[in-house]
Amino acid sequence: MSRIGNKIIEIPEAVEVNLNGFVLEAKSQDRKNSVSLHPLVEVTIEKDKIKVSRKNETKLAKSIHGLMRSLIYNAITGVSQGFKKELEVVGVGYRALVEGNVLKLKVGYSHEVELIAPDGIDFEVKKNIISISGVDKQLVGQVAADIRSVKKPEPYKGKGIKYVGEKIMRKVGKAVKSTEE
Repeated sequence: MSRIGNKIIEIPEAVEVNLNGFVLEAKSQDRKNSVSLHPLVEVTIEKDKIKVSRKNETKLAKSIHGLMRSLIYNAITGVSQGFKKELEVVGVGYRALVEGNVLKLKVGYSHEVELIAPDGIDFEVKKNIISISGVDKQLVGQVAADIRSVKKPEPYKGKGIKYVGEKIMRKVGKAVKSTEE
């Protein structure tokens, strides 16, 4: 029995939800998001609540049940509040700046790394903290992971791009041998 799949999703007042065949669309002011539904899952919308149920008791239907409920919940949360990830650029001379929808990173390479924001993603930089925000939770997380992979934090000095609040396991450098004879 899926505990997550059986939870009822409450729709906020500002969000409008429509079901067109196997596509659920959530809209709010200027934001919109959609979820493609699996055929083994049935979605019912009643006033301000959504219930997700499975059509049969096969192993696949049971595994898809909770997933579909989570994807629908994330779509509704995305259009009502949005999702945000923050990355910190650490290192002497390391910088990040935004020009339009292009994020430019100076992270110790001989060249500047440029990343273009996909549709629905916004970049913002304040004091070497990069904020990635958008409606789609999966896309926000993937863009944050892509930015972090440009220069992962190294374990000796901690230089690189890391998530805000991420703990970097530091290593001790080489020990100096004594010169006693």
